[in-house]
Amino acid sequence: MAIIKIKRPQLTLADKLYLPAVIKGLWITLGHAIRSMRGKTHGAAQFNSSGLGVTMQYPETKWDDQLPDYYRGVPALVTDEQERERCVSCQLCEFICPPKAITIIPDEIESDDPWAKVEKRPKEFEIDMTRCIYCGMCEEVCPEQAIYLRQDYAMTGLSRAEMVNDKERLYEIGGVRTGLVNKWNELK
Repeated sequence: MAIIKIKRPQLTLADKLYLPAVIKGLWITLGHAIRSMRGKTHGAAQFNSSGLGVTMQYPETKWDDQLPDYYRGVPALVTDEQERERCVSCQLCEFICPPKAITIIPDEIESDDPWAKVEKRPKEFEIDMTRCIYCGMCEEVCPEQAIYLRQDYAMTGLSRAEMVNDKERLYEIGGVRTGLVNKWNELK
């Protein structure tokens, strides 16, 4: 294995003093401050700003129309067109969740139920939104497409208990997803 010696560049007196770099930084900051005071800040029109900065005026202006298609927001559970649960309680999302924000307690489906071939459904399904990192791994691993990340970024609460979404809340925010559901497929 060859050893390559690299020579360090020699610093000039200005580089050693740091003073020219500090003055240049102050000059750039002063230029931005003057443009901001004159109402000509770059990006102010895009965020419906007053011109005194590029800060979005949040309650009045929202990101909804500017979110990219690949944005990952609040996770939710969905039902099919006949209001049946898509989740089969396989617990893959619970096992793969890096911060362990998902808790599932499976329940058996009674044998007299017309969909008893599925065997399981979630008795309890909770996602602790204070722990969720919106990574999307739960959505990727779900074999039934029962959980997905919505394009919703305004998940708020006044206490930690309000930030834990239970099964009913997850179905409420998730809604109905149409399309083939492997769980109810006759070939399975």
